[in-house]
Amino acid sequence: MAIKLEMLRCFHAVAKHGSLAEAAETLGRTPSAISMMLRQFEDHIGAPLFETARKSKLTPLGRQIQAETARELNHFDRTIASIEGLSRAEMGHIRLAVTPSVAQAVMPPILQAYIKSHPGVRIEMRDADSTTIRDELLADHADIGMGSLPPLPGFDRHLIFTDRFGVVCPTGHPLARHWSALTWDDLKGIAFIENGLCAHIRNEEFQPILNASRLMVPNTASILSLVRAGSGITILPELAVPPDFIDLEFLPLADKSARREVWMLTPQAPMLTPAAQALAEGIRQAEISARRG
Repeated sequence: MAIKLEMLRCFHAVAKHGSLAEAAETLGRTPSAISMMLRQFEDHIGAPLFETARKSKLTPLGRQIQAETARELNHFDRTIASIEGLSRAEMGHIRLAVTPSVAQAVMPPILQAYIKSHPGVRIEMRDADSTTIRDELLADHADIGMGSLPPLPGFDRHLIFTDRFGVVCPTGHPLARHWSALTWDDLKGIAFIENGLCAHIRNEEFQPILNASRLMVPNTASILSLVRAGSGITILPELAVPPDFIDLEFLPLADKSARREVWMLTPQAPMLTPAAQALAEGIRQAEISARRG
């Protein structure tokens, strides 16, 4: 007869309590059932594990087997707890790939609430441009991606928020003085810093300004530093400009149709873990508070 987990639990309980009756009460079994299970265990071992029939004292072999039994039961119980925790989204590891503006302006309150309700889940968040985020999703290096992302086969896509585009320039720049009365023509001749999001501006009058740019910078933080230093102006979505950049102006475009769309992409069920599903649901529920303009 093979050793069963129930045998180990019965032996461990009797060895711990030194009594068949107390072990039976702990395990919710009858003393006779515990006694039979112990007898089967000792028959398999081929040697007695207790010195007397009262089960109050272990034999030397019994003490050694008790140590192994305790270690194995602890390992088994931890494994079961981990499996159940993963299935209930109480444990796990989530890989997020998001644009810098999403990481800075959208995710902090969402992650704060999620970590509070899921303290056993580890989250790894990386910020990158939307092209890199797409590649991370396709390579299975991210569980959730958020950015200006197109539909991808095998992924669910959900619109999280939109925000308006505007010109970003230093505070006090001549453009800021009469911006509401200016047109695209007023940007001509001013050094312009191109970025990847400029491709979302469809207005034909913007194309000559983009073509005249001699500087292309994909990283938002680097762009803002260059604008602050007077190297040029740029066009960015509103959420890409942190509110603590008080020395920068955000001038909304008159073309109100020029908006960035930020989408969340996740692998289709059941390829998404329960922990990641819970976070994705939290992001969807928070979308209204993330909208601007």
